Amino acid sequence: MRTLIATAFVSLDGVVEAPGGEPGYRNSGWTCNDIVFDEAAYELKGREQDEATAMMLGRVSYEAFAPVWPTMTDEFPGYNAMPKYVVSTTLDERDLVSNWGETVILRSLDDVAALKQTEGGPIIIHGSATLNRNLSDADLIDRYHLLVFPVLLGAGKRLFSDTDRDKQNLKLVESESYANGIQKLIYDVVR
Repeated sequence: MRTLIATAFVSLDGVVEAPGGEPGYRNSGWTCNDIVFDEAAYELKGREQDEATAMMLGRVSYEAFAPVWPTMTDEFPGYNAMPKYVVSTTLDERDLVSNWGETVILRSLDDVAALKQTEGGPIIIHGSATLNRNLSDADLIDRYHLLVFPVLLGAGKRLFSDTDRDKQNLKLVESESYANGIQKLIYDVVR
């Protein structure tokens, strides 16, 4: 069985929208605006690239990453080489870029659940706020890799939904705080 890992830059109040400067959000770039860079805080990002064997994205994140990431060969060589899974009911095969390796479209959460039952290593989910919320609500995420930033953003896409659901316990397996206020929190979902 494969492990599904949600990774996110998240504000203290749970917002994940536009951390790197994506247009259209009033607090765009909040991970770098007024936050002192500390390379140690981002060690997790390199480790994820080394440990993951596939990447999963929602349609919106795929459409944002696919034109850019394949050209960033120094920053994302591991991600560029690994298979990608895009969860979308609307994306068509002709919408996939040809220079980003093997990409498979999954049409439903049932398809994601079936993929998890296959042999292989961890699958990492990047961006994809809506997908993360839906996967979490369906109890399909196994681990969270969170870099929590010392900012309150108020409005914006959230990592977790506000669906009324049963309590989900998490087990802290790794944590670290950095001088710039970022906290690394890695949780396994308790089942």
